[in-house]
Amino acid sequence: MKKSEATRLNILQKAFELIYAKGYQTTSVDEIIATTQVTKGAFYYHFKTKDEMGLAIINELLKNNFKSTFIEPLQNTDNPLESIYQQVYDILMENDFLKVEYGCPASNFTQEMAPWHMDFTKALNELSGRWENAMITCIENGKKQGSVKEKVNAREIAVFVMSGYWGVRNLGKLENSKSAYLIYLKGLRSYFDSLQ
Repeated sequence: MKKSEATRLNILQKAFELIYAKGYQTTSVDEIIATTQVTKGAFYYHFKTKDEMGLAIINELLKNNFKSTFIEPLQNTDNPLESIYQQVYDILMENDFLKVEYGCPASNFTQEMAPWHMDFTKALNELSGRWENAMITCIENGKKQGSVKEKVNAREIAVFVMSGYWGVRNLGKLENSKSAYLIYLKGLRSYFDSLQ
């Protein structure tokens, strides 16, 4: 990796850590510069604006992590509902990267930026659409294999799981506790049991 690429990546990673902990709107470029120990000129060499950097965080950092965490676990599975349940369980209970007190990075960006910035809306919608489509494909495959009831609507299930996940991440953030996660997971298990 070239020095300039390493500097750019360092800015993105440090900025993400600050934004995840403090929020996008309340994190200033000056704080990012101080944390990364680059000059203001170096920051603006890589990013014309804070919003350009924010979009790069979504498109370069979150997308890669998102793929390995939200998409790949649902590919080539014999038991789709169990795979989706296990994925959500792992994200909520086992993932060390996602902190209960900070919530979900994509959800945080959505709440802060989607209403005001179309480029953020588009990038975040693409992320959410990928997870939804991965679940739909997974469930449709389960219907074909007979492990999921044929009459169920795969998109309804995907939207239910996603909205529950984002909602419970916010509850966890409010309570600074994973106890709400356990309640959600128990309900999700019961719901999935009714679909097999």
